[in-house]
Parts: sequence; structure tokens; C-alpha cells
Amino acid sequence: MNCTQWQAQLSAYCDNESSLLQRHRLEGHLRACSACATIHKELRAEQALRRAALPYFDAPAQLHARIHDLLDKSANAPAPPSGTATRARWTWLAGGALGGCAATLVALATHTAWVDWRAHEDVIVEAVAEHVQAQQGQRLIEVESSDQHTVKPWLSARLDYAPPVRDFAAAGFALAGARIDMLHGQRVATLVYHYRRHVIDVYVRPEPVPVLGAPRTVRGFHAVQVSAADMNWLLVSDASVDVLADFAAQLASR
Repeated sequence: MNCTQWQAQLSAYCDNESSLLQRHRLEGHLRACSACATIHKELRAEQALRRAALPYFDAPAQLHARIHDLLDKSANAPAPPSGTATRARWTWLAGGALGGCAATLVALATHTAWVDWRAHEDVIVEAVAEHVQAQQGQRLIEVESSDQHTVKPWLSARLDYAPPVRDFAAAGFALAGARIDMLHGQRVATLVYHYRRHVIDVYVRPEPVPVLGAPRTVRGFHAVQVSAADMNWLLVSDASVDVLADFAAQLASR
């Protein structure tokens, strides 16, 4: 078999669904093929992330008791006539098929939710990393100005969209300038604001962008996100969550 055929078996192998012979053959191939071994490691890592990220729910004791009760009744029930047994068998098979479809849909929904959750978490981690690196590397501002008519044209000339730029100095959030950062492999506008002694980076991206359900904290920095007027603002700072939420509401209202 070629590597494509081997790789098609990796998912079942990681889930312990391969036969003993398949496992033996695949393990031999993994020892000899570094490319397939790398893919196998990535699948294992993703599997570990899913197990760590997704909640696990134990079946309640009442459900265990009901299942055992149904099994006991089924085992002790008198044998039905042959025709009835055939119909019952088909009914059982149909129910099993429907149950399998339902389980598949639940698994798909769970996986989709996990992927969305990971996307949210990844962009927050990236944004916080950019925020920290910008301050440590003294690349906090590339165009320094509190004038929106200076900052916006500078950003628009370097991006494929025109981010809205406003100064909120009257509310305590003074525009200091802007720079260009990378989030999820895309160039985005980063507006830099000062609030008292805090620096607030506002990553502005055109929608559609998934919106966080709640503020996040990464490495001691808070992240708040809001969307409005076809734009998405992701705010990162060591200022308090309440301050960021208030500023996010002002950005969305404008």
C-alpha cells in the first residue's frame, strides 16, 4: 500500500478501532515512514486536545438503572412467535440505525463546537502575543498620531479594507497611533489607545469573524471582543475587564 492508504487507517488506529492484524501492519509502516509517523503524532495531539478541552459528562445513576432494568426484562421475556421475532428484529435494527445516525450528528456537532472554540482561543493567544511583543520590541506604534485623518489613510494604504478610526480621549481612551499585525495569517489593523497608564491594543477586522462569548484572560492580559457595523474589534490590555468592556461598547456604538 502507498502512504495515502496507510494514512486513511490512522484515524481508526488512534481510536483503537483497528483489527490486531491492521495494527501490526500499520505500526510497522509507521516505524519505517517518517511522514506517516508525523501525521500520526499530529492526530494523537489533536485527540489529546479534544479530550482536555471538551467537557465529559457521566451518565446519571437513573439512566444506568433503567438500562439494566430493560436488559433484565428483555432477557426474561418469553420468546415471541417466529413472525413476531422477525418483525422485532427489523425494528431493533432500524432503531439501531437511527441511534447510530443520532450519535453521528452529536459527534459532528461536538467536533464543530470544539473547532470553533479552538479558533477563538488561538486568535486570543496570537493577539496577546502580538501585544506583548509590540511593547517589548518597541514596535508599539508604526504611525504615531491622534488624528484619525492621518491614521486611517495610513492603514487603508496597507490593507485590503478600511478600518474605522476614532479618538475617544473625552471618554479617557486616547488614540496614540496604529500598526499592522498578523492574526490567523492575515494582516490586520491594530489601533493603539492609552487609558491612564495602560496600553490598549484594538485589533480591527472586517466581519464575518466569530465573536467571543465572554472575556478571556491569557498570561495576565484580558481580551474582550465585540462586532458591529461590519467590523470586529478585539481589545487586549492589562487594564481591567470592566474598562475593556466599556471601551468595546463605545467602539460598537460608533
